[in-house]
Amino acid sequence: MKKSLMKNWQFTGPDAKTETVCLPHTWNNLDGQDGGNDYWRGTCTYETMFSMPAFDAQNQCVYLEFEGVNASADVMLNGQPCMHHDGGYSTFRADVTALLREENVLNVRVDNSVNDHVYPQKADFTFYGGIYRDVNLLVVNKKHFDLDYFGGCGLKAVPELTDGHAKITVNTWHNAPEAQVVVTLFQADGQEAARAEGKDCVLELDNPHLWDGVKDPYVYTICAQLVENGEVLDEVRKRIGLRTFRVDPKKGFFLNGRSYPLHGVSRHQDRKKMGNAISKAEHDEDLELIREIGANTIRLAHYQHDQYFYDRCDEMGFVVWAEIPYISEHLPNGRENTISQMKELIVQNHHHASIICWGVSNEITISTKDKKDMLDNHHVLNDLCHEMDETRLTTLACYAMCGPFNKAAHITDLVGWNLYLGWYVPGLFLNDLWLGFFHMVYPNRPIGYSEYGCEAMPNLHSEHPRRGDHSEEYQAVYHEYMLRCFARRPYMWANYVWNMFDFAADARDQGGEPGMNHKGLITFDRKIKKDSFYLYKAFWSDEPFVHIAGKRMVDRTGSKTKVHVYTNQPHVKLYNNGRLVAERDVDHTAVFTVEMEKVNRLTVEAGELRDQAELHQVDQPNPAYKVVKSRKKKNWV
Repeated sequence: MKKSLMKNWQFTGPDAKTETVCLPHTWNNLDGQDGGNDYWRGTCTYETMFSMPAFDAQNQCVYLEFEGVNASADVMLNGQPCMHHDGGYSTFRADVTALLREENVLNVRVDNSVNDHVYPQKADFTFYGGIYRDVNLLVVNKKHFDLDYFGGCGLKAVPELTDGHAKITVNTWHNAPEAQVVVTLFQADGQEAARAEGKDCVLELDNPHLWDGVKDPYVYTICAQLVENGEVLDEVRKRIGLRTFRVDPKKGFFLNGRSYPLHGVSRHQDRKKMGNAISKAEHDEDLELIREIGANTIRLAHYQHDQYFYDRCDEMGFVVWAEIPYISEHLPNGRENTISQMKELIVQNHHHASIICWGVSNEITISTKDKKDMLDNHHVLNDLCHEMDETRLTTLACYAMCGPFNKAAHITDLVGWNLYLGWYVPGLFLNDLWLGFFHMVYPNRPIGYSEYGCEAMPNLHSEHPRRGDHSEEYQAVYHEYMLRCFARRPYMWANYVWNMFDFAADARDQGGEPGMNHKGLITFDRKIKKDSFYLYKAFWSDEPFVHIAGKRMVDRTGSKTKVHVYTNQPHVKLYNNGRLVAERDVDHTAVFTVEMEKVNRLTVEAGELRDQAELHQVDQPNPAYKVVKSRKKKNWV
């Protein structure tokens, strides 16, 4: 039985005032998004009261569970300490049966202050403090599957597929040595597919239905029951997918034996005025937008995401890169925290078919001084991943200042690079040169782009876009080049746009809106799809559509203007004020030259599909389209 503890909390915040709040909650939802690099970091207190849940004290016990508290938590129940946890993105719990009373006071001190041992401490995103995921009471039999090991559930299932046959090795951990474990595999329709008995056992299945990415994300349910004298004492259910994958350094990613190029996006979990304190509705909206663009993989950066999101990735067929927030700077006192966060990530997420690799770090060489200790920490994490999970690959994301010969780039099975050539430095062609050089020197080293991107504001425009203008048009120029660059490099194992959505980074002040990273293809509030969103949709999606780019640049100077059209259809026609301008065969994009009139009502047709825009001829450029440079212009570094 699960009882939610989400309502009626007394929150004492930075101003020492107490107010009633409901969870999820963060105290940085506003000051963590307004710029200045001054959002409040420290210790705040949450307190609530609850009645003892109904349970059989002789045969049952009660666990207190937190699914996400950032970043450190000290939990007191009825004045007694019951748990401490470092790490803001994972589940942790404790048996609190002995501390329960008829009426109970639960107090949680939450700390997101600067320290030298809990990651992350330096990164290009806001570290929102608070209890921002679910809090639950779990009533379970005293004889139960293990709930005390790094937030896991006491069940591990490892599929192995060969020649139309599946063998699933199941390991369970529990505290009832006299009990029997019965494991059943169910099909998606609830029909039994296989059964076995034993604490450690093997399920056999002929002609398994494969988990096959976004086209056919089929999942089974595995159910382990703890049985004694014919009575089911405890039960654990997890969904699993049966699939094979591999990476060929010359041919890229393979799923279930066939080439399956990974093209996708990265995602941060925060929202405007909400921070990380979001609900399932926000998770679902993000996933639907990612599906619309036609992505087939997501890098869930830079920390463990909500279990609900991983579950939905399983259901929707997204391939996932999962990682811990070992980022930007190696902390000599933080080694144990990297290990504990990695153990939690793997133990809590091992069953997800969507996850194909564990990310050990991101841009760790940016400001690291103790390189020897950092490299050793990476070897420890890489070995730990392989020890805990023999079925998945390891990876990490390197930054530009981590050169191709850096030892850190050659520890994990795979490597990704966070490169912004053509944005932070001039020269889009440098991407081709860099990739060609790396592949020539290390032809057997799988490489991908873990991040690439360009900032854009939907209110900023240019008829002559250039690097640094933060215009919607330059972002489109940048991304079209990158898409065609990657098409020339089929050996890349994956590529991830940075980022699917704008997100908060309180240390930034660029593009005229402080506190934000504007590299998203969609705005922070998810209201505006930038033109680059439709560009990617033209390259990736099978959903028929046509889109006129540059609609928001209504005012244009000169007698002629360029009109860009994005579509996944083979042929388009463009009309201006009812007259045919031209028609084009399309390679994802088409460019038309339009003779300007005072008012230009454009219509593009692709078969039965239509899109429209209105442009105005003006004498002078609209000054609102140009970014107002801040005197304090700052990148997060």
